[in-house]
Amino acid sequence: MIHGRSGRKLKRTTSHRKALLSALSTSLLRHKKIRTTLAKAKETRMVVEKIITRAKRAVAKEVGGAPKDVHARREVARFIHDKDVVKMLFGEIATKVENRPGGYTRVVKLGRRFGDAADIAVLELVDYNTGKDETKPAVKPKRARRGPRKKNESAESAPAEQAAAETSAAPEPSAAPSS
Repeated sequence: MIHGRSGRKLKRTTSHRKALLSALSTSLLRHKKIRTTLAKAKETRMVVEKIITRAKRAVAKEVGGAPKDVHARREVARFIHDKDVVKMLFGEIATKVENRPGGYTRVVKLGRRFGDAADIAVLELVDYNTGKDETKPAVKPKRARRGPRKKNESAESAPAEQAAAETSAAPEPSAAPSS
């Protein structure tokens, strides 16, 4: 029996697992929230917590007037392969979690997926949770009908349209007689 080995294999080879966790971490840092299986979410959480802590410590050193911690950026960039996400991590995210002692992410279980009954979860950054999405409108506008009308609908609406046209075209009786 092997004791003390942490981490899930996720039924993948080492290189595939490393690429998967890198991609999930990049997506989480870019979008602040991702939806994935529970096992992948828990593994990604462990990775992202370490990355954010690394960036937070580097930003704390920069505040004292010291030059940027280039080594920390390089270490993070080895795992996060998107320059814009690395800039966002060291700029926006690290400064926002500066006073938090840890626990930067949250895993919320959603239930089971219909296709294979896998446990689904949402992995999100804690400081970016606003309660509900602000990008979606509160009320959806009704979509316009597409395609031709059915024959029975056009036949029913035609007499109503004709009656409306006749009443608007008919002259109105005036109160004063015309002489």
